[in-house]
Amino acid sequence: MATTNDLKNGMVLNLDGQLWSVVWFQHHKPGKGGAVVRTKLKNVLSGKVVDKTFNADVKVEVATVDKREMTYLYNDGESYIFMDATTYDQLPITPDVVGEASHFMLENQEAVVAVHEGTPLYVELPASVELTIDYTEPGLQGDRSTGGTKPARLETGYEIQVPLFIGTGEKVKVDTRSGDYLGRV
Repeated sequence: MATTNDLKNGMVLNLDGQLWSVVWFQHHKPGKGGAVVRTKLKNVLSGKVVDKTFNADVKVEVATVDKREMTYLYNDGESYIFMDATTYDQLPITPDVVGEASHFMLENQEAVVAVHEGTPLYVELPASVELTIDYTEPGLQGDRSTGGTKPARLETGYEIQVPLFIGTGEKVKVDTRSGDYLGRV
């Protein structure tokens, strides 16, 4: 248990049986009345974001979320298999938990897996990854005043937009949060 005065970004709270991650918080003391803590909370499982206001010094339950360094091994068709780097235990994780991270995962890639009471909550990849362009059309520079983009399929099968000068077989850096092209490697 903690009080609302102890809240920090990234802390996971157990409110009404659901897990909520603190995205943003602010202590606020209005002219009259008691102090309050305004928060923006994100549901860990569904991703829904809500605004919630607590009175200051109210007790809230903090959930114990274990973030472990794991290595992505392979996809067996039903789930993604991760291996704990320290204990070598293998953990199957369903595609709905992995979510958008699956677009940027290669075998033997490191990731952080958040686990609460034995249940995987989400997979966190590094901010950017280096992937090879599997296929893209040749770029034709035409009559335009700014640089154009074209679709390109990554080695994971995910499609992103890249500048016209990028060709098949090149390594590029991709933002894992938005799927944007960041540059050549």
